[in-house]
Amino acid sequence: MASTGKRPLTLRDVSEASGVSEMTVSRVLRGRGEVSTTTRDRVLRAAKDLGYVPNRIAGALASQRVNLVAVIIPSMSNMVFPEVMMGINSVLENTDLQAVVGITDYIPEKEEKVLYQMLSWRPTGIIIAGLEHSDTSRMMLKNSGIPVVEIMDVDGNPIDGMVGISHRRAGRLMAQEIIASGYKKIGFLGTKMPLDHRAQKRFDGLSEALKSSNMEIVGTEFYSGGSALTKGRDLTNLILEQHPDLDFIFYSNDMIGAGGLLHLLDCKRQIPEDIGLAGFNGLELLDGLPMKLATMDACRYEIGQKSAEIIAARLNASNTSQSKVIELEPNFNRGETIRRNKD
Repeated sequence: MASTGKRPLTLRDVSEASGVSEMTVSRVLRGRGEVSTTTRDRVLRAAKDLGYVPNRIAGALASQRVNLVAVIIPSMSNMVFPEVMMGINSVLENTDLQAVVGITDYIPEKEEKVLYQMLSWRPTGIIIAGLEHSDTSRMMLKNSGIPVVEIMDVDGNPIDGMVGISHRRAGRLMAQEIIASGYKKIGFLGTKMPLDHRAQKRFDGLSEALKSSNMEIVGTEFYSGGSALTKGRDLTNLILEQHPDLDFIFYSNDMIGAGGLLHLLDCKRQIPEDIGLAGFNGLELLDGLPMKLATMDACRYEIGQKSAEIIAARLNASNTSQSKVIELEPNFNRGETIRRNKD
């Protein structure tokens, strides 16, 4: 039976097309109850031919939940988060759950609004970037009554679950590599703080480790808005005009690091002998650069996977083995823009 006009299809349409009762159609589409293979195939084929989509809202009225996982992230233009989403999807595609994404643009007030809208749909779980939230957002998350997993960072106290790396530790590890390679005059380029909390923590970790070796960050430059190659070029030129004796620059992400690398190559600077560079995130997108940028892998795909696994496991009351707090290890990749350790 074909749909007429714009009337939405109903169970009755599928029932008439498949020749079985509406109750049987309902059991098949909900995956509940005993139904023969022949009948199930007939119902599913009729539903597919009609283009019928079950009304999940009706089922959610009884359970007070829909089979959606709210994923709240600051940006999709930032190359970090698409890979996180791929990791989430790799897990959820094997379940009845579907991710729905909200974007905050790193603005706390916008995060409140997005979170409010998401929670009004009563999702099955929430995956949200970062540990820093407004008081309003934190109260909504704490009182949501559903699994919450904060991702990307483990330097703080989670509301519920947490998956990420320690950005302070990542900053310290980068400092250790810089010191061991013999660099002395260090600069830092990154997004304006404190809105980018994770970049702030890497900066703090870098500063602490340098200080313990009687060194310090000589120059800094910060920017707002999205990351781009042109910003990396412009900021690198600016910081070297102000501090021409810098022999190493640590960028808060690979994109601006790549811009800095291209600028220095245009200026015929000797890399890594004269000046060393490193970014952060380990973006494969930049593998085609003239030189391979030193960087640190932030475990983006694994963060997405592990966070989705926590949500999926929490739905199964019998599964209590899934840890709610998972710290992953950042991996340093020396590339070609940092000298080999002198020792």
